[in-house]
Amino acid sequence: MFKIMLGGLAALLVLASAVLWMLRPGSHRAEGSAAPEFSLLDQSGQTHRLSDYAGRWLVLYFYPRDDTPGCTREACRFRDDIGVLGSLNAAVVGVSTDDARSHADFAHKYQLPFPLLSDPDGHTARAYGSLLNLGLVRFARRRTFIVAPDGRIAARFDQVDPARHAQDVARTLQALQQSARP
Repeated sequence: MFKIMLGGLAALLVLASAVLWMLRPGSHRAEGSAAPEFSLLDQSGQTHRLSDYAGRWLVLYFYPRDDTPGCTREACRFRDDIGVLGSLNAAVVGVSTDDARSHADFAHKYQLPFPLLSDPDGHTARAYGSLLNLGLVRFARRRTFIVAPDGRIAARFDQVDPARHAQDVARTLQALQQSARP
C-alpha cells in the first residue's frame, strides 16, 4: 500500500513539474526595448507589419482564442472604445494563433473594426513572450503591449481583466502621452 501511495505521489510530482515548466514565463520584453517586428495576415488576407504603424501608437494585444467568453469580452471592449483610442492616435491590433478564417468569422460576428492577425506558428507571440506551448496545443497568453511611435515598447500588461482592459490601456496611453510632452 505504501509503495502504491509513493508511486502515485511521484507521478503527481512529475506531472506538476511538467505543468509548471510549460507555464513558465516566456522571454520578457521590457518597457523601453525595441518591439519585435512582425509580418502577419489579418482576417481579410492583408499583411500587417510593425513598420506599418511607425509614427503612431499601437495597442498590440494577444489573446488565446476567437469567440471564447474572455476573448470576446476583451475584443468588444476594444471595439466600444475604439473612438477614444483613435483620438489618442492609437491603432488597435489583436493577435492569436487562430487562422485568418476564424478571425474573419469572429470579427464579422462582433463587428470588430480593427485587424485580427493570425500567428498560426506562434512566432510573433513567442517574440513578445506571449506564447503558451502545451506540446500539442499552443496559444497566445492574454497580454498587451503599447508600442510607441518610435517602435519601442512603452507599456506592457501581463495581468489583463478583459472587462476593463480597454479603459486601462486608454488611461495608460494618456499618461504616456502627457509625460512625453515638453
